[in-house]
Order: sequence, then C-alpha cells, then structure tokens
Amino acid sequence: MEQVAQNGALLEAVNLRKQYPFIRRARGFPRRMALRAVDGVSFSIDCREIVGLVGESGCGKTTVGKLIAGLQPPTSGEVRFRGEPLPRLFAGRHRRLRRSIQMIFQDPISSLNPRMKVGEVLDEPLLVNRVGTAAERRERVARILEDIGLPPDSVRRYPHEFSGGQRQRIGIGRALVLDPDLIVADEPVSALDISFQAQILNLMLGLRDKYDISILLIAHDLSVVRAVSERVAVMYLGRIVEIGATEDLFANPLHPYTWGLLAAVPVPDPEVKLQKPPLVGEPPSPVDIPPYCRFAGRCPKEMPVCRTADPSLALLTPGDAHEVACFLYHSPGANDVST
Repeated sequence: MEQVAQNGALLEAVNLRKQYPFIRRARGFPRRMALRAVDGVSFSIDCREIVGLVGESGCGKTTVGKLIAGLQPPTSGEVRFRGEPLPRLFAGRHRRLRRSIQMIFQDPISSLNPRMKVGEVLDEPLLVNRVGTAAERRERVARILEDIGLPPDSVRRYPHEFSGGQRQRIGIGRALVLDPDLIVADEPVSALDISFQAQILNLMLGLRDKYDISILLIAHDLSVVRAVSERVAVMYLGRIVEIGATEDLFANPLHPYTWGLLAAVPVPDPEVKLQKPPLVGEPPSPVDIPPYCRFAGRCPKEMPVCRTADPSLALLTPGDAHEVACFLYHSPGANDVST
C-alpha cells in the first residue's frame, strides 16, 4: 500500500456539500431551488479502518458514498485521498488513483449486468483499466472467486443463476479485483435475509484483513454497523450530528437523535423496557432546511437556543475522540471541528 498522508488518514472528507438544483413553479412563476442532500460533512478514514455511516432513509448517506467514490462531483468541499485532493474527473495520471476507491452497491441484482457472465463481470474492470495480460486477468479472477467463496465454474454462469447472497459476493469480488485501498459499501446486506447478512459481514472482515483495505460501511441497521465498525458517524438531514468510537457511541450516545435511533432498535426480550422515547415526527424537507438546529421539533431536549442557531460538530472534551453537534454540550460559540 502506498504511503498515506502524514496525519495517518487514508481519506478525508472536508466540508462536503451536494445540492441538486431544480425549478419549482409557484403561481405560474418559476423559482430556482436546490435540494441539499449533503450539507457540510467532514470525517476521515484511517488505513484498515471500518467506519460506519448510519441514519434514516433520505439523510444523504448514499450521496456521501457516491461523492467519496467519485461517482458524483461535490457542489463544494473536497475529498482528500492520501493527502491529495481528488479531481472531479479521474483521468490521465489520476487513473490509478481512481482504481484505489471502489464501491459495493445495495442491490446485487440491479448492479450486475444480466447479459454478462460472472467471469466477464470480474474481468471488465481489469480490461477498462488495462491491467495485466489475458492470462494474468484470468488468474486474478480465479483468485478473487476463491476469496469470495464461489466455485471456479462460476465464470461461465450468469448472475440470475446465483442466490442473493452469492450475487452480493460477486459485487464484492468486482470491487476487490482492482486491489483498492478503500471500499464504499452502500447497504451491502440490507437486501439479504439474516442468515446471509452474517456471512457477508464475516466475509468483508476477512477480506479487510487479507487485502489491507479500509471500508466505509453505509447502513441503517445499527446492529450491522456495531458488529464490524471501529467508528460510527450518525447522519441527520445531510449532516453528521455525532461521531465516535463504536462501543463508546453505543454505550454513551450523546445526541438526542442517536438516542432515538438506538431506542428504535427492537430488543428480543419482552422484559426490557425502552429507556428513551423513539423518534417522533418527520424531518424537515431537504429543500427547506431551517437556519437553526435541524433536529428541533423532534428533539425531547429542545431548548430555546435550538431555535436561534445551528450547532456545529465539536469535540465533547479537549483530546476526546467523541464529537457531537448539540447545544446540550456546547454553547452556540463552540469551536467547529468540521470546517
């Protein structure tokens, strides 16, 4: 693996924003507006680290993944890989850099070309990136199939001949075939039943250790994230509201939104009572985000200051690795660590 930035981070997202402009007509007059899918997201991923990104549907998790993978350009902000800003177009001398970040998609059915055999699916990234001779590519495809737990004759079969879990293994193999340093896994087990979920998560852990890769695991299932992640970032309405070490965040959640997410997780014990109320109400529209705390109105701990300012993501205490954006812990003048 190539040398990383001096601060140890393999990847840094710095104040990422993504807006989708559109025109809304009101009383016959057009009005330019924008949907703020990602609204100032900053975090880092270290070498061989698995970072979980969680939140409700529509909070912008997948968009963050696409920005990091280079599938969409950010409206502002930047992604730094090994200390170098990623260009908007991965071309020319940046082709190899582009190969270093790969993505696993949520739906293993729609993400695989039904007209291509598995051997062609795994070989295509090598062909596009001009990696190796035909014999070397065949050898690499065979090794990847072995690593993901599929038989060698899979190269001659089509995706529809496999189960859902096996198709997701193929998607993982396609991401691994270029030997990346970072994989963005967008809900990789949400389309699978519980038995296959454990298999895929164990496979990803094993491949992380074998290939020395980092993983951004995007999920809405907190149990999935807790099982494999070293750190967890909680996202709400386009912005990270809490981030910290996994066990610390689950044992000591700080943001009221995180409380609600944890309270909503079903507990298979009728004797256990919920400690905190689950989330109520709906988040504001990403088109009309209020200028104050975007969780106000749903928060059980709302204070008057929550309607006057927007809290910044800041360290709980100096030297701590647990960050939260909430006026319960920081005054409106708290230092912003997500600039």
